[in-house]
Amino acid sequence: MSTPEISPELLAIIVCPACRADLAVTPAGDATELLCSGCGLAYPVRDGIPVLLVDEARKPA
Repeated sequence: MSTPEISPELLAIIVCPACRADLAVTPAGDATELLCSGCGLAYPVRDGIPVLLVDEARKPA
């Protein structure tokens, strides 16, 4: 099963809701996450839709 991709247009306009830094797409096992270049939070992507809620983010080890 392939993970739906996030459009480049969407990636160009979204930022981290916690610190407003840029986000980068990173693989996370079988899933995909958006990793913040500023504060380091990792936001999940579900069905190709970024979940940009600080409460849903995880702090990578």
